[in-house]
Order: sequence, then structure tokens, then C-alpha cells
Amino acid sequence: MAITMTPAAAERVQSFLSNRGKGIGLRLGLKTSGCSGMVYVIEFVDELNDDDEVYEVADVKIIIDAKSFIYLQGIELDFVKEGLNEGFQFNNPNAKGECGCGESFTV
Repeated sequence: MAITMTPAAAERVQSFLSNRGKGIGLRLGLKTSGCSGMVYVIEFVDELNDDDEVYEVADVKIIIDAKSFIYLQGIELDFVKEGLNEGFQFNNPNAKGECGCGESFTV
């Protein structure tokens, strides 16, 4: 399953990286937290780790560690604006449920 990114998300990441002035790409990962078990981690990458996999998506390098990849296969990263709020949205086909606030999920 592929990792995908909407044009809005790709444009936003490219803008962040350009404004930042450095960076290889964007890391998508997971950590154990929240009431459902897992939360998404998103951060800029300046150096690769030994277990990183790099995917080129819409001219953006997406970096995912091997442990997180099994839960992120097929994910689509989107960037949405709703009223005064804006942010990245994760459309993950592996998620079986979310907590009430939408901050964490279970697989």
C-alpha cells in the first residue's frame, strides 16, 4: 500500500520546508499515548536514522521508521482548514477506531 498526500498537504509541507531553510523532508510516525492507544507524530527531518524508509510523494520526502510503517501503510496525509482551525489530517485505512476527541486511534 502506498503513502499518499493531497496537493494541499504537499504544498503546506513544501512551504514549511522552504521557510525553514533546511531539512530532508517530513517524518510520519507513531507513539503510544492517548485514550485509544496511538497518536501520530509529525516532524521535520534533518538527518536520517538507520531504520528510516524514505518515500517520495508529490515532490516531498516522507520518512517513516520501520516500526511505524506497518501501521501507516496506505495512509493519506491531508491539510485542511475549517473556520479558524487548520492542520494536518491523517486518513489511515489501518485505524479501527478513534477516541472521542479524535487525538488517538487504535489498530
